[in-house]
Amino acid sequence: MPAETPLPETLVRDHTIYACVMGSRAFGLATEDSDTDRRGVFLAPTALFWRFEKPPTHVEGPGEEQFGWELERFCELALRANPNILECLHSPLVEYVDDTGHELLALRGAFLSRRAHATFTGYADGQRRKLDADVRNHGAPRWKHAMHLLRLLTSVRDLLRTGVLTIGVGEARESLLAVRRGEVPWPQVEARMNRLAREAEEAARRSPLPPEPDRRRVEDFLVRTRRASALRH
Repeated sequence: MPAETPLPETLVRDHTIYACVMGSRAFGLATEDSDTDRRGVFLAPTALFWRFEKPPTHVEGPGEEQFGWELERFCELALRANPNILECLHSPLVEYVDDTGHELLALRGAFLSRRAHATFTGYADGQRRKLDADVRNHGAPRWKHAMHLLRLLTSVRDLLRTGVLTIGVGEARESLLAVRRGEVPWPQVEARMNRLAREAEEAARRSPLPPEPDRRRVEDFLVRTRRASALRH
């Protein structure tokens, strides 16, 4: 008889294949008051999918600022070039990875495609509208959000130019933190955002990335992983 569905926190505790730190700490923008955002991927045992009640696609917790995705959902979102998911795969702060997790990380390139231009800039456009509304209503944006939007636009521009996703800001740290502190006038920040958006659009036309991700390669990995799980349990 198929196993009973375990508690969500048990899936995270016992079946995580990859865990990392995200947010400001991974971006190289942490300050003394920064939270530690933890993200992960768990592999629900295959036998759990044989019941009417399926395992969860994601779990919030069990720790503070912790969130995890079941492997299949994670792969689906990565193939759609979801910015949060792709960045999670490229975190420099990996806290745990097992053999299956190593296989997932080896597939990072299979998820990357020119789709990233639409998804990253689509998310950026939504954030930009919120910043513009703050300026109209309050005379200034939320500077922390402005900083992260500049980081995101730089990241996708460089991804489209090089085919490599790098989420750490490196030498741009101090200039970005100056934005966060409100030391850079909004018109200058706005001009930087506009320039980065134009450069990303230009990079998308000449990008070395393929038009679409390698869905078959990812699906082969998922099927092989599910099969191995079924044999173990």
